[in-house]
Amino acid sequence: MRTMECTGQFRRDYRREMKGRYRATRVADLSPVIDALMVDQTLDARYRDPTPVGNWRDHRDCHIKPDFVLLHRLPDAPSIRLVRLGSQAELGL
Repeated sequence: MRTMECTGQFRRDYRREMKGRYRATRVADLSPVIDALMVDQTLDARYRDPTPVGNWRDHRDCHIKPDFVLLHRLPDAPSIRLVRLGSQAELGL
């Protein structure tokens, strides 16, 4: 099982999402994805986990909803770093 590291920007993004319009469903949508990443399970095909290009090329993005994206990085075996959370427009993807 991996340990989870959150960047400051991820924390701000998470707080913003929890204040937003869809706050009731965001936690329920996000929790199974983070749990699967922490135990190294492969994600379902519906989450589309491609490698982004450009500034984010060493990260992974996971589409939790069609316009709700989790950017994460697996820097080494024992940890996972949660980097950003939000829509594609907010993240510049």
